[in-house]
Amino acid sequence: MLAITAVAGNVPLPLTVANALSLVELAGRREVPVYEGSVRPMVNDLVTAEYVHGPTGIDGADLPPPVMEAASGHAVDRIVELVMGSGDRRITICTLGPLTNIGLALVREPAIAGRIEQIVMMGGGFFAGGNTTPAAEFNIYVDPHAAHLVFTSGIPAVLMPLDVTHKALSTPDRLQKFADLGTPAGDAVAGMLDFYDRWDMEKYGMPGGPLHDPTVIAYLLEPEIFRGKDVHVHVETAPGATQGMTVIDWWGVTPAQPNARVMMEIDDDRFFDLLVERIGRL
Repeated sequence: MLAITAVAGNVPLPLTVANALSLVELAGRREVPVYEGSVRPMVNDLVTAEYVHGPTGIDGADLPPPVMEAASGHAVDRIVELVMGSGDRRITICTLGPLTNIGLALVREPAIAGRIEQIVMMGGGFFAGGNTTPAAEFNIYVDPHAAHLVFTSGIPAVLMPLDVTHKALSTPDRLQKFADLGTPAGDAVAGMLDFYDRWDMEKYGMPGGPLHDPTVIAYLLEPEIFRGKDVHVHVETAPGATQGMTVIDWWGVTPAQPNARVMMEIDDDRFFDLLVERIGRL
């Protein structure tokens, strides 16, 4: 891991930066720098989600304020520097929030598109619809213009939409496995998931809350946990009821060429076993 870049999303940028620093400290990985990124989307006003994640963005984790400080420099500049300076090595970018930093990096230096191995992102939805509007998932909705730039850049993309994350439910017995680790990391994960799950369980009537962001790293570790296919993804940017919608040509009814591998199925037991095992190492 070369760097973590924070972006305004579930909560404003100062909080996402502080949360990233706190989690780096919790994981004992202080050598990984955290960079401050974009304070707002490229075009639209910022929309946040404290109503889901609490005023801190990770309520329930009960972490102390970070001792570390953010690295000097802006996240967008650092993304460009890392990609363009990587030589023969190709860098994978993982996105867990709005795509503003990546979109702005593409604007600043379009040549990065040909030097990125892949982008693995949590975002969007198709059969599952949206979780912020009837049509749009939060990460894409917050900055649809940045998402449009990413999906039209030619960078190989892997998408973890709501369709797959809604099949990874952190049920009470799974939450207990994190608590049973008896470590600060296990307690923090159990606490923040327990807080966040209550909202989604009430909203969707599910036996547990869907676990979104960890699917991205799980895919890199064990891609066989997931199943999907290569399709064309279009992001709707026009204002209105469908802004932020990911229009996924799942059945190939248009001549548009695939620009992303979209995952639709997950081995949820194996996914949670992997997550508990990795969190248990901390």
